[in-house]
Amino acid sequence: MTAHRRDRRMPSVAIIGAGMSGMCMAIKLLQAGITDVTLYEKASEVGGTWRDNTYPGLHCDVASRFYQYTFASNPGWSHFFSPGAEIQSYFTEVADRYGLRDRIRFDTEVVEARFTDAVWRIRTAAGDEQVVDFLISAAGLLREPSYPKIKGLSDFDGAVMHSARWDHSVQTSGKRVAVIGTGSTGVQIVCGLARSAQRLTLFQRSAQWVVPFANRPYKKMAEPLRRRVPVFDRLAYHTYRWLYELLLVATVRPGWQRTLLSGACRANLRTVRDPDLRRKLTPDYQPMCRRLILSAGFYRAMQRDNVDLVTDAIDHIEPRGIVTADGVLHEVDVIALATGFDAHAYMRPMRLTGLDGITVEEAWADGPRAYLGVALAGFPNFFMLMGPHSPVGNYSLIAVAETQADYILGWIDRWRSGRFESVAPTQGATDKLYGEMRDAMPGTVWTTGCTSWYLGTDGLPELWPWTPAHYRAKLGEPPVFADYDFGCACTVDDEDELAQR
Repeated sequence: MTAHRRDRRMPSVAIIGAGMSGMCMAIKLLQAGITDVTLYEKASEVGGTWRDNTYPGLHCDVASRFYQYTFASNPGWSHFFSPGAEIQSYFTEVADRYGLRDRIRFDTEVVEARFTDAVWRIRTAAGDEQVVDFLISAAGLLREPSYPKIKGLSDFDGAVMHSARWDHSVQTSGKRVAVIGTGSTGVQIVCGLARSAQRLTLFQRSAQWVVPFANRPYKKMAEPLRRRVPVFDRLAYHTYRWLYELLLVATVRPGWQRTLLSGACRANLRTVRDPDLRRKLTPDYQPMCRRLILSAGFYRAMQRDNVDLVTDAIDHIEPRGIVTADGVLHEVDVIALATGFDAHAYMRPMRLTGLDGITVEEAWADGPRAYLGVALAGFPNFFMLMGPHSPVGNYSLIAVAETQADYILGWIDRWRSGRFESVAPTQGATDKLYGEMRDAMPGTVWTTGCTSWYLGTDGLPELWPWTPAHYRAKLGEPPVFADYDFGCACTVDDEDELAQR
């Protein structure tokens, strides 16, 4: 081995996005002694999803003790499922604790990135340019609001707001409020507004299965003990991870877990006393085909005297309210759009160009694909967090981000040894993996006959078709070097030694 190969190079790394996953990646890099790290954040604060979403009733649907970084536990969570504002406070505190703010360029959007001469050249909307060795997209999974194409929406005389752009200056208490959408967000908004609205009308396109899980508050008296004895938080984290992974086997293969969760959903639905309302709230697909909704209060809210359920399709909107296909005008003062996000945008609209001038739009002409959810063939030294087919269904995305960040850090650490200049998965390895995923997909509950934001352009779910535990194990394995293209003159001995690092 030559002397220069014994030296540890210091890479420059650009991370796009200072939300949950971007912060995770940055902290992992800093902990590994990599200090030339810049985060680009188009907003003026960290937090991503939890910064943007502030609607009434917002809380996480993953247990608080599990929805946190392993390296930054929070003994002070107030509830089993954390309120949104509390999670945002956690992320801002973590950013301060790890000194991230000095490395974040706020109010800065990356519009273009091009790989040339073994480096990434990035350009911001303001025209600033930077050259880095590694580019990591942590732009987020559900970040671009999806607005419904409803005729006359702009003609409405009252306030219209998307759940991710909630306007707190708009008065909803004592008003007639319409909620369009019945996913997790719509359910939480209904629970958050049912008591205060004069009349709340939920416009349902399709019903959802709901697991009746109460959001219990934690006892404050236990917090000092948790702070003094951190092992309690670590034990809780791993216990909840084990429970989630045990139960989530239900999504990928039949068994007692699927029977148990399906039974809980059906039993919960029977708590709706009015048979007509129960019929309207009954989905026509299997539980878990879409992301499960966890709520102990939704069916109670829907049975309140001031809450209505409308299942007729929306025809158009006029200044006074919403007109459904049966010709009925539903007069309202406020319209809340719980219509979700573009789940397939990933880092777009940023223009990303890899080897030989290929753009990500061209590479993804048949739909987004990423090797193990983190890397793209033809785009060397580029990685993604929460990329296509990551295991994001009813699981802690923080846990997924940590798994992916460790995997990415492994490649950057190998680069530091001087064994290669660039690395990307081969197209053949990507195609092989996607063939295996396609073969495994029919056994999952997501293909049992429903529409959802999980589905890609090919009609198949953009999800990992095995368990999150399998994903964590897969990314933790030593890489198969034949599955990667290296931009270097590596010898066989080099690759053997690289494999041992």
